[in-house]
Amino acid sequence: MPADRTSDDVFEQILDFSSRADPYPLYAALRETPVTRREDGTWVVSTYREIVELLHDPRLSSDRRNLAHRPEGDAAGGAGGVSFIGQDPPEHDRLRRLAMRHFGPPHTPGRIEALRPEMLAITTELIDGLAGRTRADVVDDVAYPLPVTVICRVLGVPREDESRFHAWADAIVETLGPGESDRAERERARADATSKLQTYLAGLAAARRESPGDDMLSGMATYEGPEGGMTPVEVIATSALLLVAGHETTVNLIANGMLTLLRHPGLLKRLRAEPDLIITTVEELLRYEPPVHFLSSRVTLADIPVAGTTIPAGAPVVLVLASGSRDPAHVSHPDTFDPDRRYSEHLGFGGGVHYCFGAALARLEAQIVLQQLVNRLVNPRLVEDPPPYRPSATLRGPRHVLVDYDGVTPAAV
Repeated sequence: MPADRTSDDVFEQILDFSSRADPYPLYAALRETPVTRREDGTWVVSTYREIVELLHDPRLSSDRRNLAHRPEGDAAGGAGGVSFIGQDPPEHDRLRRLAMRHFGPPHTPGRIEALRPEMLAITTELIDGLAGRTRADVVDDVAYPLPVTVICRVLGVPREDESRFHAWADAIVETLGPGESDRAERERARADATSKLQTYLAGLAAARRESPGDDMLSGMATYEGPEGGMTPVEVIATSALLLVAGHETTVNLIANGMLTLLRHPGLLKRLRAEPDLIITTVEELLRYEPPVHFLSSRVTLADIPVAGTTIPAGAPVVLVLASGSRDPAHVSHPDTFDPDRRYSEHLGFGGGVHYCFGAALARLEAQIVLQQLVNRLVNPRLVEDPPPYRPSATLRGPRHVLVDYDGVTPAAV
């Protein structure tokens, strides 16, 4: 079916803030036309099979410099360089390998799992802080502090500097992807916040070269191997990416997760009795209420036929991951939250060569935090449903999740 104006109207409704609490009926309408061309020339793809094919198609670039017509103010690149998420193979692969050797397999296979005791200790302390109260904000009290503390520890960013980079990270996140506001204005705001964050990280990287530690920033700044190392610009761009993505998306995953569990009280009881169920519960959360809804920085390198429509070379493409994960052609009863699903493939972490770099870390953080909240809060219940949401349609999550409860049980020894 060719793209049509009706589907463009549906996508406009999805971007409208009034739809943030529940965009899923609109995604169902959008999937009726799997490929949509918007008035600004952007192509929107919303069905699972087509999204997966494009994620694995080398003709779909992640480098916005390949756009046939760059919008005014487009900040692709910039003085701070482009991180590997905005590049294609082979350069993407080289930078990702250099980053991964300090983060996970094959060179540091135990790095994430070794953080488990520290994550549990941080979570325990945060939940202990809720004792003596009857109301908490899951986002401000738990979902934000844990991931930001962990990513600071992994990267080597001083935790006491959180207030400095928090505002920059928020500005970057809230201007990502398609939006209601003027594109050039959003690009300028993101470029300004990115520049400030990169200047801050440049100072940290310089200090790590002089006095390396056991953190990722030190490793990326000092490592030289058979294929060389990262340039100072590449270190800054990669660090900025990991710092922002390493906590912003996990905050949404935890907040969306607790919100969903509170809407399913029977599951709360099961998780207390069956702790291993948290693994499949988090996987289902990544399908059902993912932290990232769109991938919007893709560009076609050639004409690509998709679902009966040809997307021309040089065109910007938005992949609606959250819609694909609820595609009834891919999964049965897609709007039902079911952690017992035997088939759990989803687009919660994207796919292809750009599959989420921090997926293992995000999974572990969500499993630990959600299990501890479920175990320790006595009779938790939502204060407001739906809760207030953050502005971004791309990184969608509640700004607050207020919960009333009757007490906090002691942490298990």
